[in-house]
Amino acid sequence: MSEDNGKKLIFVYNADSGGFFTGLKDTLHKILRKSTYQCNLCAVTFGAFGMKKDWKNFVNDLDVPVEFKKKDKFKFEFLHKDEFNEKYKVADAKFPSAYLLDKSRFDLFISQDEMNAVKSIDELKELVNQKIKKFGL
Repeated sequence: MSEDNGKKLIFVYNADSGGFFTGLKDTLHKILRKSTYQCNLCAVTFGAFGMKKDWKNFVNDLDVPVEFKKKDKFKFEFLHKDEFNEKYKVADAKFPSAYLLDKSRFDLFISQDEMNAVKSIDELKELVNQKIKKFGL
């Protein structure tokens, strides 16, 4: 899939953006109270010091454009739910999840239940690959 056809994958955290202190609070919650942490996408793909290298390499190597809102030291960034809601206004969106944007139409790519069932980066990579095949990307 190329950007020329107007399709993008958008991964969305179940967390709001908010700067350094929000990020620090979120990281501490993820580490200290893992069982109550509400963003499995964050828990699986991020460690205490940033995005896990294995996940970063996987996404960078995907032959699918991944849309992210903010600029960062990485080539990409996942959207937080407040950023996603502000930009796309998808009714009944649940997070964490991933969406396929085809011009102005959204399809749920990975549901909240599917994202929350993932226990490792390898499982998430397999799920993404299965969905890419299912959607014919």
